[in-house]
Amino acid sequence: MPKPELVVDIACETGEGPLWHPDEELLYWCDIPKGRVYRYDPATDDHELVHEDETERIGGFTFQTDGSLLLFQEAGAVRRLDQDSGTVDPVTESDPDRFHERFNDVIADPEGRVFAGVMPDMERNLPGQLYRLDTDGTLELVREECVLPNGMGFTPDLTNLYFTDTGEIEPTCPGYIYRYDYDRASGGLSNPETFLDACDIVGLPDGMTVDAEGHVWSAFWDGHKLIRFGPGGGHETTMKFDPRKVSSITFGGNDYETAYVTTACVETRETEGERAGSLYRVDLGVTGREEFRSDVKV
Repeated sequence: MPKPELVVDIACETGEGPLWHPDEELLYWCDIPKGRVYRYDPATDDHELVHEDETERIGGFTFQTDGSLLLFQEAGAVRRLDQDSGTVDPVTESDPDRFHERFNDVIADPEGRVFAGVMPDMERNLPGQLYRLDTDGTLELVREECVLPNGMGFTPDLTNLYFTDTGEIEPTCPGYIYRYDYDRASGGLSNPETFLDACDIVGLPDGMTVDAEGHVWSAFWDGHKLIRFGPGGGHETTMKFDPRKVSSITFGGNDYETAYVTTACVETRETEGERAGSLYRVDLGVTGREEFRSDVKV
């Protein structure tokens, strides 16, 4: 396998949520704690800052069917960013009594809904949760407790949803990936089963995607790597990175033949790796698929 190629050398504190925009042929990603959204143009090999919120973090985003971005932020707040005008409009209001922390990692489903994790509140010992934002703008709780909700992805036949739960679930285990039955008509999740027990893997499973062959690529925070797992959960391929915190992955390009990978620099590059926080791309020898777009009424 070829080595990962450095694309954008910036020290994002938590680079996350990469998404390819097929209409614009641009790669978007965010820096969660700094409330920033970036985009990269492979045709010009240049990048720019799309949006910055100096008061709230951005835990994830989706592309709307109308071309705008949905930003998932603090305490249940979701906002629509119109890139043409730069205006930001509320979709859901902040509700700290119900949502005790920021959103973390989101994915749109084929009907325009969005599954969105909510971080745990460590100070109050409150667990992480998983919500579904329906197209009418209502938020429904779909998983009442988890350690730290993270990457998600659909199987190619759209009958299952993978969901990553990161964290010290047990003293020796950094997390799991579960596979749910997914009902497209209702958006319901049921019958969770353990797809991956990461107890014997160095690092914590973080962001993920599913390639065109139905295999799972998981990024490992503090693990210096991506790992490809077969549909049965077997370990197939490892791709090493210099940065310690590999945070997420998506496929992009005309045929979704290029993998784009985000990393994080929570401390310093001396401790996290020389190019920690940067955006990478790599040819993994497989193709991905276009991600779904949200269609939430504003």
